[in-house]
Amino acid sequence: MKLLLVVAVALVDADARVLIAQRPEGKQLAGLWEFPGGKVEAGERPETALIRELREELGIAVKEPCLAPLTFASHTYPEFHLLMPLYICRRWEGFVEAREHSALKWVRAKELRAYPMPPADAPLIPPLIDLLG
Repeated sequence: MKLLLVVAVALVDADARVLIAQRPEGKQLAGLWEFPGGKVEAGERPETALIRELREELGIAVKEPCLAPLTFASHTYPEFHLLMPLYICRRWEGFVEAREHSALKWVRAKELRAYPMPPADAPLIPPLIDLLG
């Protein structure tokens, strides 16, 4: 089975809210909410991939020291196995904008379960609740 490495981030604002993004129509799992991020390309480090993805998807600049690993998800889909490290980021430059998603929303960690998410994202919620309350 193919292993797919995807990296994600919990952007945390000054009010301790987490940014989630809605997958657009036409994409697999369209309409579901996810943590921003994306695929790690061959030869690319996870942190480098995340910095690139955040620039492309949200229009923000993140420096590597501002990324702190929190947890990871390991989930088997029918076609592949997904391994997804989740980083926390509290500092970035620029204003978050939805460049590749249908919508963006700032949500309290305790409220994340109210949003339908892909199966791989759900295990990432408890560590965020533990961290952010």
